[in-house]
Amino acid sequence: MAAAAANSAVRRLPFAAASSRRHAGAMYRPCSLSMNGCGGGGGEQAPLAICETRTLPAVSTAESAAAQLGSAVAALNADPPRCRSGIIRVEVPIREGGGEAIEWLQAQRAALLPRCFFSERAAGGHLGSTGADGSASPPFSGNGGSLRRPRRPPVRSVAGVGSAYFLSLVQCRFLTTDCPLIRAYGAIRFDATAIVSPEWKDYGSFYFVVPQVEFDELEEGSILAMTIAWDDSLLWTWQEAMDELQATMLQISPLFLKLNDPCPKANIISLNHVPTKASWNVSVVKALQMIKESDPELVKVVLARCSRYITDIGIDPIALLACLKGEGQNAYQFCIQPPDAPAFIGNT
Repeated sequence: MAAAAANSAVRRLPFAAASSRRHAGAMYRPCSLSMNGCGGGGGEQAPLAICETRTLPAVSTAESAAAQLGSAVAALNADPPRCRSGIIRVEVPIREGGGEAIEWLQAQRAALLPRCFFSERAAGGHLGSTGADGSASPPFSGNGGSLRRPRRPPVRSVAGVGSAYFLSLVQCRFLTTDCPLIRAYGAIRFDATAIVSPEWKDYGSFYFVVPQVEFDELEEGSILAMTIAWDDSLLWTWQEAMDELQATMLQISPLFLKLNDPCPKANIISLNHVPTKASWNVSVVKALQMIKESDPELVKVVLARCSRYITDIGIDPIALLACLKGEGQNAYQFCIQPPDAPAFIGNT
């Protein structure tokens, strides 16, 4: 499974032990878009009537930003766009001195799903771009390319909750370079033909979501934003999207949760590796042989194993991610969690 923030370009990470060959590209065919579970007629390829980002005046605190967004929701509800489809992002810049994206996400209710988190490797970098073949140094891409655009401060970390819309396969209709911070975050399988393990069944082969509410941590300051998307042809009207957004906004905490010791205190009861070390060594030898033979059809060799830990207490995935973030200064961190599914976190 690969984590990414993108329109159609992703970098793939292991879902299971496998080798990627060129004919596997058939899994990246475009498909229909789902609006929070709703699908409709054939209008999913038609241009959107409206796609825009609205920036409100900057404020000094996240509490003030949340209040501004609340007022914006009320204004949109009172005077909705007179069109059948569109996507609108409303953002409030927060001046220097705000908290971190991971702290904002920790302060949100665990039941507020889906949720996601992506961060850069180290201070001074930014969420960069990834080639269409998935080859690049950052593990995820911005909408339409790099997020370092003119007059836009670089984004260091992003946390999001709720779903303005989600994609079950590549579909870029709601993403445009005109609104570079409207982005889809998610994951894609290496091999869509392989048997899906139980822990991945809620992800499918391709899962991407644009958050309803998003906190962007910048090098200087931050942004609190909300996104609403609707399309009558997909049986997801403006009013339905607005009702969902209002329900999410009522649950948003403007606070930041900073723990003195974020690392979970848990004892390991049992540990099991699949495959075993002996089988793993056989796979490594086989992979090296394939590379040495320079198979012309070979694109990438992926080796992965499953380690199952059973602990004496439950572990909050966001707390664990915060711990990994503190220890992995030269790594990317990410978290993706659909509704009713386990969290997929990484520190790579």
